[in-house]
Amino acid sequence: IIMMICFGAAWPVSIMKSWRSRTNNGKSVIFLFIIQTGYIAGMLHKIYFLYDCVIILYIINFAMVSIDILIYYRNSRLSRL
Repeated sequence: IIMMICFGAAWPVSIMKSWRSRTNNGKSVIFLFIIQTGYIAGMLHKIYFLYDCVIILYIINFAMVSIDILIYYRNSRLSRL
């Protein structure tokens, strides 16, 4: 639970930095998709083997990484313009 909370606390900072900078410097979309895959695996484990309230943290973190991925593509589009 503590690990998920710590990871979750870091994503809003990453999202705000990406949004404000309007650039993808230092950002890897492949890394973000790898993180997404890990969250999917964690959610599937919670659903099939050990269902508890921690799944809510997985869902929240998954959503924040999804937002970061969307901002990555937005920033890519802005860079091309």
